Amino acid sequence: MTFASKTSHLSPANGHVVVAISGGVDSSVSALLLKDAGYQVSAVFMKNWNEPLADGPCRWEDDVADALEVCERLDIPLNTVDLSQAYWDGVFADFLAEYARGRTPNPDVLCNREVKFKAFLEHARALGGHLIATGHYARIRRRGDQLELLKGDDPAKDQSYFLYTLGQAELAATCFPIGDRLKSAVRDLAQQRGLITHDKKDSTGICFIGEQRFREFLSRYLPAQPGRILSVDGRDLGEHAGVVYYTLGQREGLRVGGVKGAAEGAWYVVGKDVTRNELTVAQGHDHPALLSHALIAGQVTWVAGTAPRFPLRCRAKTRYRQADQDCVVEAVDDHIVQAIFDRPQRAVTPGQSVVFYADEVCLGGGIIDVTDALPRRTTTTTQDCR
Repeated sequence: MTFASKTSHLSPANGHVVVAISGGVDSSVSALLLKDAGYQVSAVFMKNWNEPLADGPCRWEDDVADALEVCERLDIPLNTVDLSQAYWDGVFADFLAEYARGRTPNPDVLCNREVKFKAFLEHARALGGHLIATGHYARIRRRGDQLELLKGDDPAKDQSYFLYTLGQAELAATCFPIGDRLKSAVRDLAQQRGLITHDKKDSTGICFIGEQRFREFLSRYLPAQPGRILSVDGRDLGEHAGVVYYTLGQREGLRVGGVKGAAEGAWYVVGKDVTRNELTVAQGHDHPALLSHALIAGQVTWVAGTAPRFPLRCRAKTRYRQADQDCVVEAVDDHIVQAIFDRPQRAVTPGQSVVFYADEVCLGGGIIDVTDALPRRTTTTTQDCR
């Protein structure tokens, strides 16, 4: 089945699709599939970062050169748009503010919401595009008058977690050409068709940091404020470099060891107090202080555009690549929910996203505000979305 026959958005005969091309293999093959399906295809390279950094895999000059070569081979026009101001205002400013509060944000979620499916979508429409396409491993399905966001068919690459903020308007303007393919098949097709990006290494981590050490990068914007490291029972174990540089569950960079009266074993961050500038640590990967039965999330959005009926039994991820976890979701207020898990979850982190699923359907999600280790409450009637 061709890509054209699987999408209900528009037909190749009168469809202009603008591809967000990054210089990587996924967006390259997305453009290839659309071109093969007969669409009018153009490409846009988004320059999202404008600060000088050390040499690294996210240097935009190298990526735009690869994107240009791919577009020349596919015979599609390439435009470059500078969205660095939109990225700074909509993503990076929030990234810094969250870290300053002692939270751990996810810039990929914000980038999709504020840049790729907002600023880029607006730019694509100005170019006459009917749809935008990206190289995300996710799928869109129409069910009645609703569009559903589905997991990508490659479970190792599914990126629906980062796309949960998309609503009906964004999905109606979007297609994900490689969402039903395995990553290995994407690379094979790119090689068969002679695309320079076929063996290009995937970008990992936070793109604007490149190969710099995270703490060194963050210290440019949030200066170090050393403080005390305390055990869960209040013992002073040493000095940290700055509370904002650590996240829950972290073990690297603590330099805690040989504590009198403590057993041998790794120490993990279990708490952060920005006001007191104190870091709390404990021994053991699954120490009780790292486990939560419930969380409260704010800024909740639902892909369907309206909230489901509560209480809702579904599954959730509190971090990317986590296996789906059974839970019950209850409404707290408008755009605020509580998720109560069947089993305690490790290192649930304020600032990260919790994303809700019904099997392969991404329902929506929100930003984790509070983690709560209170015993689960039982609910008598739930809507089961599994």
